Amino acid sequence: MTGLEIGFASIAVMLVLIYSGMHVAITLMLVSFVSVWMIRDNPDMAAKLMVAAFKDSISDYLFGVVPLFVLMGLVVSVAGIGRDTFDVAQQAFRKILGGLGVATVAANAIFAAITGISIASAAVFTKVAVPEMRRHGYTPHFSVGVVAGSAVLGMLIPPSLLFILYGVLTEQSVGDLFIAGVIPGLVLSATYALGIVAMGKWAPGFIGGTTVSTDDMPTMSFGEMAAKLAPIVILVALVLGGIYGGIFTPTEAGAAGAAGALVIAVLKRRLGWRDFWQVLVQTGHTTASICFLIMGASLYSRMLALSGMPNWLGDTVLGAGFGVNGVVIAMILVMVLLGTILDSASIMLLVLPIAVPILTGLQVDLIWLGVIAILAVEIGLLTPPFGLAVYVIKSTLGPDTDITLGQIFKGAAPFALMMALVLALVFIFPALATALL
Repeated sequence: MTGLEIGFASIAVMLVLIYSGMHVAITLMLVSFVSVWMIRDNPDMAAKLMVAAFKDSISDYLFGVVPLFVLMGLVVSVAGIGRDTFDVAQQAFRKILGGLGVATVAANAIFAAITGISIASAAVFTKVAVPEMRRHGYTPHFSVGVVAGSAVLGMLIPPSLLFILYGVLTEQSVGDLFIAGVIPGLVLSATYALGIVAMGKWAPGFIGGTTVSTDDMPTMSFGEMAAKLAPIVILVALVLGGIYGGIFTPTEAGAAGAAGALVIAVLKRRLGWRDFWQVLVQTGHTTASICFLIMGASLYSRMLALSGMPNWLGDTVLGAGFGVNGVVIAMILVMVLLGTILDSASIMLLVLPIAVPILTGLQVDLIWLGVIAILAVEIGLLTPPFGLAVYVIKSTLGPDTDITLGQIFKGAAPFALMMALVLALVFIFPALATALL
């Protein structure tokens, strides 16, 4: 077999193994190692390439940002800042039909600016928002659907772990990617809020209709609202203000944010030693998982380059007359399709090593492409049969809940469509992602 044939065969084998249930990182490593062995007919060379790929992929100073932002997000969750944010948003939107849904979106948008982890947002607001919405007459599917839909804001509004991963894979500035996510994140938040208001007016049966009542909600004074929001404002100013103001690198901002979150949690007396230990263990687990994925993707990229497949695909695309738009649309469709079975990080690790070399040859702005890629893979968090955010919500609800997976997918469907609309807007108007750069 030629290198090109081995490259294409490796993709097919990987998809089969992943569909069979093998972990994505192990699949990437195994298939890449065997493929290099076959291309060069030399197992020693495959082993040396694996060692080099592993060493180079995680030795970068930038990679230190991952555990720091994960730690910050988990401490913020334990400190109850998500609960405080929802309380304030609930107070602000209490008079709107569907107001608790809008409050959930607003709280998630703010929470995303200090966590960057969609799964954490889904877990926190399932516990915080769903019981409150059910108590006020919202339908089960809308109560969980709005949490699932708004949880994905955590991967678009900076700081975002997916933007960090994209920056590592494509060698783009993480700071620039964070800035590029601001406007699309705000647009998506506004689209969700307007969509909920529209559903309240024209499809009240979907969200709960006239049974929704917020008159019995306790009121908060301005001082109480300010006190609940103060920690959030401080962390956002510290992390994002530090990055955008040129004071911190993304890694330094992650360290400052993690330290700030720890101080706030201690001052609030919401972080005991047992909670702190669990946060550290979970941070280690998450970081190790991401680390193995990046190492596997690095070896996979080198194997593809060795096979000559990216160059062949680039020449074929250019020779066939496909424009930038056609290639980007194809990438979007593949990512959304893979989203039905894989998590967001795995999709990026599989698709980007093939797509980016082609699009680089077509002079595509890789910062804009990063926003497109994040939106495309995040749609997959809401789509069956995998829908990672949906399963996190189902798991968080516990075994005694009367809400089924089907109801969660039903409730999340309008938000997946709204996300597709925002994706189309960013595709048609690239300035939404690049205007602040």
